[in-house]
Amino acid sequence: MIEQTFGDGEQSVARKLIELALAEDLSAVGDLTCRALIRPDQSATVQVVARTDGVLAGSPIGRMVFDAFDRTVRWDAQRRDGDLVSKGTAIANVSGPLSSLLICERTMLNFMTHLSGIASITRRFVDTVTGTRAKILDTRKTLPGWRLLEKYAVRCGGGTNHRMGLYDGVLIKDNHLAAWTEAASIAEAVRTARAKSPPDVSIEIEVDTLVQLQDALCGLPDIVLLDNMQVETLREAVAIRNRQAPKVLLEASGGVTLNTVNEIARTGVERISVGALTHSSPALDLAFDWQSSTAI
Repeated sequence: MIEQTFGDGEQSVARKLIELALAEDLSAVGDLTCRALIRPDQSATVQVVARTDGVLAGSPIGRMVFDAFDRTVRWDAQRRDGDLVSKGTAIANVSGPLSSLLICERTMLNFMTHLSGIASITRRFVDTVTGTRAKILDTRKTLPGWRLLEKYAVRCGGGTNHRMGLYDGVLIKDNHLAAWTEAASIAEAVRTARAKSPPDVSIEIEVDTLVQLQDALCGLPDIVLLDNMQVETLREAVAIRNRQAPKVLLEASGGVTLNTVNEIARTGVERISVGALTHSSPALDLAFDWQSSTAI
């Protein structure tokens, strides 16, 4: 058996989501099908199995789903989060009352297929930029309430987390600049944000032209986000940064795909943020394989 747990933050979020998920499935009535067809004395053993190749994420939440409903169910993990799995790989062995396995099956799979899908697509992006200096980052384009778990899945796939929320990093975007009442330079916006933020907070600013980049670099932000720039423009941006402020990191963002990410990485940017990691990842196909069913 492989023991694995979430951190405190992920555990707290997982408990809340599991409670909501079971409540929407069962309401105050319960499982009418199991009540009609499954005897209370029946037990079973199943395997959670990968139906396609990918990267595992969310194994701890699989165990937590069953624990939340019936602590007599036994979950024996066979793989760790972050492991590459191929079609037919056993993820976990699960045994206990048959009705509990049936009731929790879909809830457990909903969590694990979604998180494993995120980890799997992240690994593909990470592998595609191997040999460059670029890191693959997620964004805040996450399902409400799921952010800690989705960003956990990105890490399982080898990606790097961007800021978790509005509270742990400054990212000055075009709408912030448009709404800023002090009509000054982009560099001045960076300096103002720096002066009014805790000393350990990263200051990042978004630009969409090379002229804006030169202005932003004068304020010496930690990171400049290069929004929706073509590859040739990104190369020019890297050259400008190298001359003007070589310690500032550059982040490419906007419409990045598996077909374009390697060419983007080879421009010399240090960071590539990909919203699709969380908002468009296809689920990894996992399923129950029934091993046995007996009377208790």
